[in-house]
Amino acid sequence: MRQFSLAILDDFFNNSCLHEFNIPNLNDSNLELFVKRDDLIHKDFSGNKLRKLKYNLKACLENNCEGILTFGGAYSNHLLATASACHYFGIKSIGIVRGEELTATSNKLLERCNNLGMELIFYSRSNFDEMKKITGCTNFNSKEYWVVPEGGANQEGIEGCREIISNSNFDYIVVAQGTSTTSVGILLELTDFQKIIVVPVLKGYDSIGEMKKLLADDRLFDRLSTKIIVLDQFHFGGYAKTTEDLKQFVYKFNEFNPFKIEPIYTGKVIFALSRWLKSEELIKNKKVLFVHTGGLSQV
Repeated sequence: MRQFSLAILDDFFNNSCLHEFNIPNLNDSNLELFVKRDDLIHKDFSGNKLRKLKYNLKACLENNCEGILTFGGAYSNHLLATASACHYFGIKSIGIVRGEELTATSNKLLERCNNLGMELIFYSRSNFDEMKKITGCTNFNSKEYWVVPEGGANQEGIEGCREIISNSNFDYIVVAQGTSTTSVGILLELTDFQKIIVVPVLKGYDSIGEMKKLLADDRLFDRLSTKIIVLDQFHFGGYAKTTEDLKQFVYKFNEFNPFKIEPIYTGKVIFALSRWLKSEELIKNKKVLFVHTGGLSQV
């Protein structure tokens, strides 16, 4: 068991580096493309997952809670990251899983969560949907737990994601969008000249509406909303859906760059970015940062 400290987490975040990259068939020497390698943070809880957990773990201990309770589907990387981080620091974890028909041996991800000590409880989809956005110190089975919403979508999660681009000088920051937690955190850190490009991976996702709801400050959001560019035509059919064109794009990109993307999150972002950059005439001599938020679990 390790004693929790923010300094330990910051050491993990120091693994995230910046370097340049190229997009195939995008030949503009005046455009600089960089990647923020949050996928290198930690082998078990990489990407934006640990950033969203950072201040939730802190709040759990500061409020003397029994442990962390959170929510996710059968293939939730958030569940696995929570189980891994809690196991690392010796903090009890409970995962509420969507689908009462599932068990701890239904797939390798759930098995891994179980082996890391996470107590898995399987709820019907209707009951799960009623609970998945609960946040904060909450009584569960007569004990107080710090509850983290599905995907880490709360104010603590946003606060952790603000640190992704602190003091950066990029003109555009590009990120995949699932719960909007990461994009809201980045939005709050933008300077006057910066913009954020969000690529939702869910079909029909209301990026602006969900970001506004999560920020929970209408006046502030209205002031910041002019900084948001939404590329919402690149979901390829919805979450975990893909096409042959996307697969080929990801394959070609991975051949010529020092980091890998996949077709669920990061591949859709780079595909969308390549199309947007080719269509825009006003982005010459600009610096663009792609935030690599990780991808599917390798368990």
